[in-house]
Amino acid sequence: MIIAGNWKMHKLTGEAGELATQLKGRVSDLTPAVSVILCPPFTALAKVASILAGSSIGLGAQNVYWENEGAFTGEVSPIMLKDAGCTYVIIGHSERRQYFGETDATVNRKVHAALKARLVPIICVGETEEQRDRGETKDVIVTQVNGGLESVSADQLSNVIMAYEPVWAIGTGKNATPEQAQEVHALIRGLVGDRIKDSFAVSEFPILYGGSMKPANALDLLIQPDINGGLIGGASLKADSFEGIIRAGAAAIEK
Repeated sequence: MIIAGNWKMHKLTGEAGELATQLKGRVSDLTPAVSVILCPPFTALAKVASILAGSSIGLGAQNVYWENEGAFTGEVSPIMLKDAGCTYVIIGHSERRQYFGETDATVNRKVHAALKARLVPIICVGETEEQRDRGETKDVIVTQVNGGLESVSADQLSNVIMAYEPVWAIGTGKNATPEQAQEVHALIRGLVGDRIKDSFAVSEFPILYGGSMKPANALDLLIQPDINGGLIGGASLKADSFEGIIRAGAAAIEK
């Protein structure tokens, strides 16, 4: 069970440190049974890394460029993230695709760069409301999963996390029903299975749900057979709500 908090463009350094400190104290009894990952903005990575040192909470970034160094003003490289203390990196979030021109091809380049740097990519896929209404969900997911995983080997997939985030449920207060989410997660697992060919590895492959998960609906989502955790946005910005989702994750393990 993995619960990752994507803080997006929130939290100044002091605020990020305070939240990380609160969470470190609140969920120490639940980790490492539940793998908790915090993904603050770049400016707060070093601060949060220092607070999480020695704990079982992981640190991730929200984006990465595919070169290690060079004349790429404003970008952050995989080795810079490693140097800042990161183990994980979110790649292809729908907001990156929508606002900053991310494509399946650029997602794939970033995935390979992350893997080469021994970062675990959290690859995001998901359809818009218009695509769902047109019955295109399956086609979108197949295209994004296959595009993001192009030339990723079966061995490398053991260091990859996928996240399904229906775009229409991000920041809208809407969320996919457990049945809707499970259907897409099962599809993603099948696509990964086509690449791994190992039934145990396929069953253990982590697929997170992202899209307005909160304490009130977390357990119903997390008990679904193909949902292995959550990629949490707004509810990860407050210790109370994020702790509630982490505890729901722990409860789901017992069911």
